[in-house]
Amino acid sequence: MTMTKPIRHFLQFSDLSAEELSWVLQRAAVIKKKFKNYEKYHPLADRTLAMIFEKASTRTRVSFEAGMYQMGGSVVHLTTGDSQLGRAEPIEDSAKVISRMVDLVMIRTYGQDKIEKFAEHSRVPVINGLTNEFHPCQILADIFTYIEHRGSMSGRVVAWVGDGNNMANTWLQAAELLGFTVHVSTPSGYEVDQAVAGIRSNDSYRVFKDPMEACRGADLVTTDVWTSMGFEAENEERRKAFADWCVDTEMMRVAKPDALFMHCLPAHRGEEVEADVIDGPQSVVWDEAENRLHAQKALMEFLLLGRVD
Repeated sequence: MTMTKPIRHFLQFSDLSAEELSWVLQRAAVIKKKFKNYEKYHPLADRTLAMIFEKASTRTRVSFEAGMYQMGGSVVHLTTGDSQLGRAEPIEDSAKVISRMVDLVMIRTYGQDKIEKFAEHSRVPVINGLTNEFHPCQILADIFTYIEHRGSMSGRVVAWVGDGNNMANTWLQAAELLGFTVHVSTPSGYEVDQAVAGIRSNDSYRVFKDPMEACRGADLVTTDVWTSMGFEAENEERRKAFADWCVDTEMMRVAKPDALFMHCLPAHRGEEVEADVIDGPQSVVWDEAENRLHAQKALMEFLLLGRVD
């Protein structure tokens, strides 16, 4: 009797163990080196990735599409008009049909419940390209970028300045798994919800009212736009509430001298970050953006093929 391998999904950062994440990050380095050396590497030949976008994105589309082609596979791109998860037909039915025709599905949508329901009825791995609650592929790329520049994340301090959003939730999961600490500073009313983040304890993060104190002694300072996609109606209200949470040169000065700055992009200079910071010598945002490509290629390889030599 043949044993079928259990399907692995990446719907939130904690879906992989610390050891599996370490493996994927190591593979990302190997795959990136092959890419830089123009070395053909097609482990996913004859495999097809379906990308379902209910939230638009430049980086997510380019990194997944280019990555799949570079690994020898093919891509089917579906937008809201093409797929309409849960509207044209039940999500369960869409999942059952689409997963019979492709080998891997990436979904970028609003509620985490949608992607969880799709995965529950999928015959192939499902990857979270972003939901309101989590952004695991971005944090995978961010950690890969930090390791490239400064080595292991273990014991480090990450300062999160801004909205307690999907990025913040995912950083908390990563800290609990990989042994570092997150200093969280958000305006009142925009805090991280530990229950939504899905972490077991608050040992891996500390909350600071003053963003300057959150950045003090940090190894990495990171932020995101004040108004995430889907919350545009709150834009003016948020602009006032977040006025003191702009990452500036003073915040970077109180961080460690070799601290890095990251931003998942797109960025609004003069809002969540000063131009002098994002365009300055401590910023690694362009490496970080590129590394979505390499980290996701390693992730797709792992979900489809397991550990490869």
